[in-house]
Amino acid sequence: MDGKRKMFISGGIIGLIATILMKFGNPGNMGFCIACFYRDIAGALGLHRAPVVQYIRPEIIGFIFGAFIIAIAKGDFKPRGGSSPFIRFFLGFFLVIGALMFLGCPLRMILRLANGDLNALTGLIGYLVGIFVGIQFLKKGYTLGRSTEQAKISGYITPAIALVLLIFLLVKPAFIFFSTEGPGSMAAPIALSLIAGIIVGIVLQRSRICTAGGFRDAMLIRDYHFLWGILGIFLVNLIANLVLNFQSFNLGFVGQPIAHNSHLWNFLGMVLAGICSVLLGGCPVRQTILASEGDTDAGITILGVIVGAAFAHNFGLASSGEGPTTNGKIAVIIGLIVVLTTAYSIVKQANQIRYEKKEGVNNA
Repeated sequence: MDGKRKMFISGGIIGLIATILMKFGNPGNMGFCIACFYRDIAGALGLHRAPVVQYIRPEIIGFIFGAFIIAIAKGDFKPRGGSSPFIRFFLGFFLVIGALMFLGCPLRMILRLANGDLNALTGLIGYLVGIFVGIQFLKKGYTLGRSTEQAKISGYITPAIALVLLIFLLVKPAFIFFSTEGPGSMAAPIALSLIAGIIVGIVLQRSRICTAGGFRDAMLIRDYHFLWGILGIFLVNLIANLVLNFQSFNLGFVGQPIAHNSHLWNFLGMVLAGICSVLLGGCPVRQTILASEGDTDAGITILGVIVGAAFAHNFGLASSGEGPTTNGKIAVIIGLIVVLTTAYSIVKQANQIRYEKKEGVNNA
């Protein structure tokens, strides 16, 4: 089987499972949403107190378990880190600010489009623009530096946290919050969600599907390998929605679940998410898989995503079905300024170092 077909099938498995999860209880057009799921987990842990988005999502736990187990089995588990972790934290922070402006991560953007939500087109255009902007920094020498080998125990932290979350989900201690209404109360059965997450975690680890990586490689080096995976997610999810969830399929801009049609801010939110994803070297789902393989830098990024999601709901930055908030608009603009300034500073310093080295060689 050639690489394109494998990639398409891998994406198709993700798209099919997303439809199944939605049919069995997950929120509308949200078979998977990494940003939303981390937001729900943040709420369940009490990091924010928005009562409608608090739930420990088993899919995230499954992603981590599946990717961790297959990484161990295939020799891909390699504890590493130390590549500008503080910058990665804030890139993850602003990535989720952009995603919650749009109301979905890049993966949910594809799933929304596959269920007829045309507002996702605006988000997709914004995401592509953000990736294009990020590529310009890559071309000019942007880098967060190399990771180095870390103590083996550091690689087990992410799966250990996932295990603790699973215990909290099953035991339901009093200090964990669970929504009784709203998106946080809408969920497929725990066992189904966990098994689905494990399967998708394995698929993602082996295929290395990444929305940002797929579009980045297509634009930067004309490599369309990962785009076949993204196409598989979209087409299979579309067909599965029409077959299994036809009553929920709604082609148009109006009346879409957990979405708004403020096109400018859908666009700008995903521009921010696209830039951050390129500068980080992967979208939120890819960061989750990398963290499960022992990449502590990706783990720090995910921590930034969780804190950013909590911050968004504590300070009224996240959008709702009624549209974006004023605070959210300000936060996205601030995020764009901070992220672009950071990338520019890194490029400037890298070029200065390169120039000084060149001058040193010439003088010698």
